Amino acid sequence: MHSTMQVLNADRNFLLSSLPAAERELLLQYLEPVTFVLGKIVYEPGERVNYCYFPTSSVVSLLYTMQDGSTAEMGVVGNDGVTGVAVFLGGESTCSRAVVAVAGDALRLPAKRLQQEFTHPGPLQRSLLRYTQALITQVSQTAVCNRLHSVQQRLCRWLLLCQDRKNCSDLLMTQELIANMLGGRRESVTVAAGHLQDAGLIHYCRGRISILDRDGIESNVCECYRIVEDEVDRLFGRKRGPQFSHVEAVFEEAG
Repeated sequence: MHSTMQVLNADRNFLLSSLPAAERELLLQYLEPVTFVLGKIVYEPGERVNYCYFPTSSVVSLLYTMQDGSTAEMGVVGNDGVTGVAVFLGGESTCSRAVVAVAGDALRLPAKRLQQEFTHPGPLQRSLLRYTQALITQVSQTAVCNRLHSVQQRLCRWLLLCQDRKNCSDLLMTQELIANMLGGRRESVTVAAGHLQDAGLIHYCRGRISILDRDGIESNVCECYRIVEDEVDRLFGRKRGPQFSHVEAVFEEAG
């Protein structure tokens, strides 16, 4: 039997909740709840992936680190998906580092178990492939965004993606960590965050960013944010109202 907490946690991850009940039940017996602290390294480049994580209230950043130590984010994984896609795509490791960008909870699954379940054609396999396509879209769009858009636009995109993937307006993070994610200087992020705070869109204090005016942030963000979210909508049948709130997202079961 599975505990009520296990079931509730699984329902807080959209990829898991999109599965038919039988498929979700199959995974529940192997899922284990974990709590991530801010800045925890989940994977290192080249390191064997032993567990895949389904975030429920945490956000994990996928980073590439250059030889000189500079970093840039390629994508984020939150309650929309799973870390360690290389595992079921045939690899045992990844070239990127995975770091907790927003503290919170997740469910972990032994990588070998996910590999085994992925070999069986069915809803889980289809959902994982759809998620991988959505993640590729995010990675590609992040590369374009980092090249063409301002730090303030990129910061707005990042805040919205994190809020969507945590289902909370309060995000625990530091400006130094955000600068590493955006591939920019901390001073530039400080100025951009200051502009957003002066406009009444966010409140930043002691490592906590509160999003006060989501509509205002959306009016300042570049098109990259909507491109990424629209692809998730299309792939998973996510339905939005005219004034979409991340809390109101509904996913169709993967058939």
